[in-house]
Amino acid sequence: MATNKTTKTENSVPDFINTVEDSIKRSDSFKLLEIFRTATGFEPKMWGPSIIGFGSYHYKYKSGHEGDAPLTGFSPRKDNFALYLSLFEGREALLEKLGKHKTAKACIYIKKVDDIDVYVLKEMILASVKNIKTLYP
Repeated sequence: MATNKTTKTENSVPDFINTVEDSIKRSDSFKLLEIFRTATGFEPKMWGPSIIGFGSYHYKYKSGHEGDAPLTGFSPRKDNFALYLSLFEGREALLEKLGKHKTAKACIYIKKVDDIDVYVLKEMILASVKNIKTLYP
């Protein structure tokens, strides 16, 4: 069975964010850090080399594949931020109110924090975490 590539590390979250070259993206990373921390109540941890995760859960699929993953999180990518949120009920309605974004499966992509409604994002984070905790108690 394959092992997960993205696992929790002991790397420093602030040190990672400080490697983000673009000053606006770096500043937005620290803003997102506080948004996710406030919404979840969890301290941030690095997952793999570039994902900042909050909380964790253990999953096991019918195929037998299992592992650990962050409940939610984000990653500052070159062109945008990837926000990792589950597919929860009411997601589409909240996406309509979120602001400027793109989606692909569970990921939501934003260019900058000023493009979105932070209160809607917090609502989405809470709904996503609640959904995952229900699916994987």
